Amino acid sequence: MTKALDLITIGRAGVDLYGSQVGGRLEDMGSFEKYIGGSPTNMACGTARLGLRSGLITRVGDEHMGRFVREELVRHGVDVSGVKTDPERLTALVILGIRDAEQFPLIFYRENCADMALCEADIDADFITSARAVVVTGTHLSHPNTEAAVLKALTIARAAGVQTALDIDYRPNLWGVAGHGEGESRYVESAKVTAKLLSTLHLFDLIVGTEEEFHIAGGTTDTIGALRAVRAATPAVLVCKRGAAGAVAFTGSIPDELDAGESGPGFPIEVFNVLGAGDGFMSGLLKGWLEAAPWPKALEYANACGALAVSRHGCTPAYPSLTELEHFLRRGVVRPDVRNDAELEQLHWSTTRHTRNLPDWADYRIFAFDHRMQLEEMAGYDLKKGARFKELCLDATRQVQAGRPGYGILCDNRIGRSALHRASGTGLWIGRPCEWPGSQPLELEPELGPDCGTLVEWAREDVVKVLCFCHPDDAAEKRAAQEATVQKLFAAARRNRLEFLLEVIPSKVGAVDDDTTATLIRQFYGAGIYPDWWKLEPMRSEMAWQNAIATIEENDAHTRGILVLGLDAPEAALADSFKTAARFHLVKGFAVGRTIFGHAARAWMRGEMSDAAAIHDMAGRFARLCGIWNEARESVREMVA
Repeated sequence: MTKALDLITIGRAGVDLYGSQVGGRLEDMGSFEKYIGGSPTNMACGTARLGLRSGLITRVGDEHMGRFVREELVRHGVDVSGVKTDPERLTALVILGIRDAEQFPLIFYRENCADMALCEADIDADFITSARAVVVTGTHLSHPNTEAAVLKALTIARAAGVQTALDIDYRPNLWGVAGHGEGESRYVESAKVTAKLLSTLHLFDLIVGTEEEFHIAGGTTDTIGALRAVRAATPAVLVCKRGAAGAVAFTGSIPDELDAGESGPGFPIEVFNVLGAGDGFMSGLLKGWLEAAPWPKALEYANACGALAVSRHGCTPAYPSLTELEHFLRRGVVRPDVRNDAELEQLHWSTTRHTRNLPDWADYRIFAFDHRMQLEEMAGYDLKKGARFKELCLDATRQVQAGRPGYGILCDNRIGRSALHRASGTGLWIGRPCEWPGSQPLELEPELGPDCGTLVEWAREDVVKVLCFCHPDDAAEKRAAQEATVQKLFAAARRNRLEFLLEVIPSKVGAVDDDTTATLIRQFYGAGIYPDWWKLEPMRSEMAWQNAIATIEENDAHTRGILVLGLDAPEAALADSFKTAARFHLVKGFAVGRTIFGHAARAWMRGEMSDAAAIHDMAGRFARLCGIWNEARESVREMVA
């Protein structure tokens, strides 16, 4: 019988606040990155990235951090049926840093946290038996309530023939045998902990740990002796992680030497961050285990995932997608500092960005009211009125959106700041322009700063958008200057984990043919610029579209797609362009502005139209364009069917 899930993990779930500065003391950290955290949570996300159907059993608080954890799990594709919301307790936090390749200061904020309130009532038998495997970690054996929940889950699993696995995951201070300031500690001898672990080992088919973790499980610092003590308690497959030396698996009796176990190939990479590497390793191992791969192959997966994890900042964000893992195994290590491997990092970004807080829809209907110069030139305009009008544009968008997916806006910060901030969290796709309007060669908005440093202040759901007027016949000096500006902005967007949209309009610069846009696209890729989105003007022929799309797919098979711009065209002209564009799967929708707001803006600025009338007019025009796009797309689907 096919199971709904491949695995369910049980235990810790929280938020990691990772120091952004590397090499200093935690005391001196000035800023932090926020990630999802907790070993079972990391493993649920890591295995989901590798294509497994994973679920999680835990508790989170009824507050912002708990909602963040839940939303991140959903974005990763993790089944959250077993994630309970605890109204009495806060979600766990961890504050941590990277001192060097071996030191990682961290503080656990887990006093009476939500996940440690997990109890037997939280374990649903039907959910447990819906999976092929249940994976638990040692921390939840440290407290009677959580231990009871784990033991109930394991009992149900074993009775139903569900496989079981343990990541020993020994954190001495979470067992109460080390102080709050010793979160970095990985081994403190404790007969109590050893006894507790030994009493449960018979419940597992697979047990994984570092040498130190097997020391605590086996009650001795002699690794072979510890493994033999564990073997006496369980017939489970034992996998011992050995850091840079890789890992070994033991399916039977324990030999005299660790090297006599089954092993997989390792990867010579530079260690940047050891935190979370074990959960990455475990994600790859679980993939191999559940595929019934030979242990050397399963360990190859595990070692590769662990290597990629130690090469990057953060835990879950560092774990590879299945596409990335396969590419890495096929290609091998090109440079040991993997985080600076441009090809691999582009693949990592483009195949994992769907796990961030941006939607992934089949169609995008974008109301583009990011115009600045066009409004500033209108009779009656002033900054206050401009800001108010953009709020009306947002109101019109929300009216058409009506809570449905597939809608968005382009809105600037200079005039439209209030609308931009109101749009956050509404479910709209949000793009923000960065170019100085009409500039040739391209210049950026001064508010971005000389190094685009203010992108750090942007909401993570905002898409960085830049319009570049360019043409293949541009003089070499102009082309170089514009590419340098776009490259600077692109690098800043990636640095701040923001998606990037590049809009090109060659027809405003020179004559165009079927190869013009494709040539421009090829030039930008050649400059090392990989937009998540392209915004392209309507092209006159199917061949022009085919050439542009082929060029994108040759350079980036994982691009988000293309949005068609409007150029203030009348609805009839846009309808014709939509019919052509909608035939191509890579064209995801439209981003149109003046066709929607032009009439209302001119009348409203002169005082000849009320707020309500302006909203009604723009909502009507936007809705009609959405209908035109929907009809064009539906006609294509009918043709294919």
